[in-house]
Amino acid sequence: MKKILLPLVAMLALMFMNSCQTSKQVPYMQNIDSISLAASQFLFDARIKPKDVLHITVHTTDPTVSAPFNLTVSRRLGNSGELSSGGGSLQGYLVENDGTINFPVVGRIHVMGLTKQECETLIEEKLAPYLAKTEKPVVTVNMSSFRITLIGDFNSPKVVAVGTEKMSLLEALASGGDLTLYGKRQNVMLIREDATGKKSVHRIDLTDANFINSPYYYVQQNDVIYVEPNATKAKNSALGQSVTIWFSFISIATSVASLLVNILRD
Repeated sequence: MKKILLPLVAMLALMFMNSCQTSKQVPYMQNIDSISLAASQFLFDARIKPKDVLHITVHTTDPTVSAPFNLTVSRRLGNSGELSSGGGSLQGYLVENDGTINFPVVGRIHVMGLTKQECETLIEEKLAPYLAKTEKPVVTVNMSSFRITLIGDFNSPKVVAVGTEKMSLLEALASGGDLTLYGKRQNVMLIREDATGKKSVHRIDLTDANFINSPYYYVQQNDVIYVEPNATKAKNSALGQSVTIWFSFISIATSVASLLVNILRD
């Protein structure tokens, strides 16, 4: 009996010690009241990168004037076979590796590195020679391919579409259902690709509020956030396997003993 109880007592003691250790590592931004957040006082704007997909529409007072500058989608209507065209918002512009898009009538426009507003202003300027001087076109640009990837010890790892083109790291974590209790908050890995395709890895300590002042507080398109499991999860995993083996052994031993007792009785 003692041989059975000892592993169970050891398991419960280890689980208790692990829970105490984990509780000290779980809270975010533990020093938030003792640091200055002055460096975080800026407005973030995502910048266009190669392989982004942009939805661009041009609006003028007379829709027929702006029609040549909007992408159209042709489709056949019913059995008649007639073609109908949709608005420009139905198709996107793929930013090429050289940072340009092929815009109707105007031709190639270099948009890489621009914010949404800067891109809108640039296109409005490019359209000016093709429009009457009194015409003031309204250009809207949206990044439809802004996505980030959450993997590792999240409650709900997933690929997240960012419709607002602005998401903080904390919002990203919330989108994945937050980290599990076993997620390593002191060493969150952020993998980022720049406009040239170069990848870089950045380590973030979520228990230290200074990450709010860092360039990684706001995520960028195609960021990958990986959360490593902590030592507690690894121990529990090994312990779980050990306990399973013990219970399997005890179950088999009990069955064998019961069988022997029955045989001897007969």
